[in-house]
Amino acid sequence: MRLPPKEPPLPSARGPVSAAVGEYVRDRGPLPDEKTVFDAAPFGDDLQLALYLCYELHYRGFADVDADREWDPDLLRIRAVAERLFLGALRDAVPAREHADEALAELLVEPVDGSGVSHFLQREGELWQVREYAAQRSLYHLKEADPHAWVLPRLWGRAKAGMAAVEFDEFGGGRADRVHARLFADLMAGLGLDTSYGHYLDATGAQALATVNVMSLFGLHRALRGALVGHFAAVEITSSPGSRRLAEAMRRTGAGPAAEHFYDEHVEADAVHEQVVRHEVVAGLLEEEPHLDADVAFGADATTYLEDRLAERLLGAWRTGESSLRVPVHEAS
Repeated sequence: MRLPPKEPPLPSARGPVSAAVGEYVRDRGPLPDEKTVFDAAPFGDDLQLALYLCYELHYRGFADVDADREWDPDLLRIRAVAERLFLGALRDAVPAREHADEALAELLVEPVDGSGVSHFLQREGELWQVREYAAQRSLYHLKEADPHAWVLPRLWGRAKAGMAAVEFDEFGGGRADRVHARLFADLMAGLGLDTSYGHYLDATGAQALATVNVMSLFGLHRALRGALVGHFAAVEITSSPGSRRLAEAMRRTGAGPAAEHFYDEHVEADAVHEQVVRHEVVAGLLEEEPHLDADVAFGADATTYLEDRLAERLLGAWRTGESSLRVPVHEAS
């Protein structure tokens, strides 16, 4: 399965901020003023989509949007306003810890009676819910590990070596057929989903957008390098047990061999990655820059908070038999 190289189309607007940003990048109108941005809900559809539009210019961009918009100074100014709103809301929502060990220790303990998305899909999820989950997650998994790569120039010593080793695995260890984004595209194809990059952006809600946007927020700012490391640690610590449950869900629902392989691969790989991230990346960073301890904790806690919000959205819909998506997912042609 080859990933289509073309840029995705711009999505439909979800409010005045995302509408104005979408018009501006196509040279069709002015940017929103700062008051309009600050009036938006920090975790709502409008602000999260506007941030996603800004951030995506640093990845593959959008069709009919000039590549020079990536560093447009006026767009960056408005993006900074939206980022302050988003980051401030995150800091208000999560505990202010001084030490990363506190945040990471909580993630290392598996609950006896878990109630998250992977538990639901493992125990009672149906194939249509697996397909929705894949569509929601595709906005990240089709560029898996890319946001975390931005931290590499900002690390050195043990932290850099450990991070590079994990990223090398995420990018297939030198083999294109094992790149994790490629494996997820294969999973999607097996589920009858469209594998085009960004195809499900219009279908994906604010909760899922925020889980992707936070990686870009942390990755694009050197000042937030500790938070990005904390985010990466949280992902790797929780990935292996979660992937084990999801692999069982794929087998139980008949999602297909590609779906089973994707999560089986993460069970094995991320069990190793978790050790490297904690003992080399986090420990190495804090050995060199101990003042970033609280930032690492914040990154881990912000990750948990946003993942919990997404889980609440998914499970709240699924348990009533409703779709978690903004628009239906259809079989790929």
